[in-house]
Amino acid sequence: MFKTRITELFGIEHPVIQGGMQRVSTAELVAAVANAGGLGFLSALTQPTPAALAEEIARTQTMTNKPFGVNLTILPSITPPPYEEYAQVIIDSGVKIVETAGRSPKPFMAAFKEAGIKVAHKCTSVRHALKAQEVGCDAVIIDGFEAAGHPGEDDIPSLVLLPRTVDALDIPVIACGGFSDGRGLAAALAMGAEAVSMGTRFLGTVEAPVHQNLKDKLLEGSELDTQLIFRKFRNTARVYRNSVAEEVVSIEQKKDTEFSDIAELVSGKRGAKVLETGDMEHGIWWAGMSQGLIYDIPTVDVLVKRIVSDAYEIVQGRLAKLISA
Repeated sequence: MFKTRITELFGIEHPVIQGGMQRVSTAELVAAVANAGGLGFLSALTQPTPAALAEEIARTQTMTNKPFGVNLTILPSITPPPYEEYAQVIIDSGVKIVETAGRSPKPFMAAFKEAGIKVAHKCTSVRHALKAQEVGCDAVIIDGFEAAGHPGEDDIPSLVLLPRTVDALDIPVIACGGFSDGRGLAAALAMGAEAVSMGTRFLGTVEAPVHQNLKDKLLEGSELDTQLIFRKFRNTARVYRNSVAEEVVSIEQKKDTEFSDIAELVSGKRGAKVLETGDMEHGIWWAGMSQGLIYDIPTVDVLVKRIVSDAYEIVQGRLAKLISA
């Protein structure tokens, strides 16, 4: 129904993308998105080793013959993962689409380009998007302030950040942050985006490999039920508002707080237990403001097709009727 530079670039049917989510973007979810005509991204660092990533890619390839990609998030660390090895696994696997996030993908671009891989870099500001274009990225995913995860420090919502980025760039822009339905897709396309990328909405699907309690929380929650943490450390993160997130904010507000004072509360191991056991107060977990627009837990196929058909009806129906002769 919709043909954009992104659908053409990645060879997908619909301009609907499932972003890479730590511990969530595994073969079952990614293949379901691909089979529905969208684009899903495996999360490379969800896999404990490069060899495990190779196995997960191969497993996904047995579940779909349609395009899918791999997310490689590059973060500063005292003991960083073997990013070069993960990148080589992606290249060797034959995957042709990569979503990068965190630091600049520049160190990997030559190898990706030589392998014919298209790269979309996730950014939270126009200045970073321009840098991604400069280093050779094929597309940019721009995160508005509504997004789950790390929305940057500028606090600019999608309604302003998205068209600003479109105005500044020549390469196609993918909208992220606050998008969950056909209305969001229609709005993003109207603002110049070539697709939408969603994380929180795909958490609320049958195929998402998380405990049912988390999906129920998304249904119960509203746009008010997220919490910004790490503001003090200029590494802002948006998570679901639970007792752990509120405790983290309380500690941050103390004068001499250091990250070590909250490190145990926000550990990845505790967050993993939330997803696995359904104990929603055991740790922090990511959720965007778009959870306020989640009213059901459909299959991925139903969700993608509904988003596209609703957007098409808005563009061809309701908006067309507003134009006077």
